[in-house]
Amino acid sequence: MRSSVEETPDHCAIEFAMEMLGGRWKLAILKQLFAGTHRFGELRRALPGITQRMLTRQLRELEADGLVTRTVYREVPPRVEYALTDVGHSLDSITEELDKWGRWYRETVRREGPPGPRPPA
Repeated sequence: MRSSVEETPDHCAIEFAMEMLGGRWKLAILKQLFAGTHRFGELRRALPGITQRMLTRQLRELEADGLVTRTVYREVPPRVEYALTDVGHSLDSITEELDKWGRWYRETVRREGPPGPRPPA
């Protein structure tokens, strides 16, 4: 069960952030939404490998955490769009830095192979 903001001790802020953003897909979804509003199908096509069920679950959690808004248009057929909130947009620079680090690490491992064990301190 997830902790609420009020229940999280100050010293656990990183753990709380990881609880909100952790997992394989949440940051990837946010990265797509930094480019603008997307429909469900657009997100699914942009994230090969994610199942419909997982995308739905992750979007619901991001919405519950106030990072994403879901807008339903009463049309036939119905149209649903997802966009970032101001709080969601606050993660842009963090996500960009993680993306840069991931690209650097991937290239480093391709060139040099996986890092070995760290020597004892």
